[in-house]
Amino acid sequence: MNEHTLSKRLERVAANVPAGARLADIGSDHGYLPVALMRRGLITSAVAGEVATTPFHAAQRSVRDNGLEQQITVRLADGLAAIEPHDGITAISLCGMGGETIRDILESGKQHLSGQERLILQPNGGEQPLRQWLMDNGYTILSEELLLENRFYYEIIVAERAGPVAYTAEQLYFGPLQMQARSPAFIAKWQRMLRQKHKTLSSFERARQAVSQEKRQEIAQQARWIAALLA
Repeated sequence: MNEHTLSKRLERVAANVPAGARLADIGSDHGYLPVALMRRGLITSAVAGEVATTPFHAAQRSVRDNGLEQQITVRLADGLAAIEPHDGITAISLCGMGGETIRDILESGKQHLSGQERLILQPNGGEQPLRQWLMDNGYTILSEELLLENRFYYEIIVAERAGPVAYTAEQLYFGPLQMQARSPAFIAKWQRMLRQKHKTLSSFERARQAVSQEKRQEIAQQARWIAALLA
């Protein structure tokens, strides 16, 4: 993967960035996403934020090699602290980290959100707590996508703030739009997950060490939800 050829996952993230956006790509790694979008003429400007020095320098190099220093600013900063008011950001992408990590970045960087931005989120697991944060903060989920890449399932969640929104516990777990669409990838993912839940419950039965009743009940509840969904 490079700025010319994005991974399947990043291509789907790119497809959800509005044309002409001013993008903040947080945890930008090599800066491939903003560089690719800028090269294609799809965004107006971008900020590539990185908290670690090695990827920060890699992103600087990508931007420099493509002659995009005027359009893309690379900043060494923690999470949304990479965004400055004069950037006029209209879209924020957070990709390739756990859902809880994305949630924590959004929560701790709330003061950097104007509420006008589109959020394009690609969590590696932990989608449920991330959806919970979106709901708690008045973000409506506009689209959800599930794709299989290198034997792993990845979800892309696109949200915008639009006032109070209420999702059920099951919608937060599966994804409200995914539950409606029931794509082949979605069904396959949850068939796999159901097998894993049953294995986990069996291992609890065999485990010598005590597993809390609360944990058993949580996994059992999830298994029931999945079985009902697939029925």
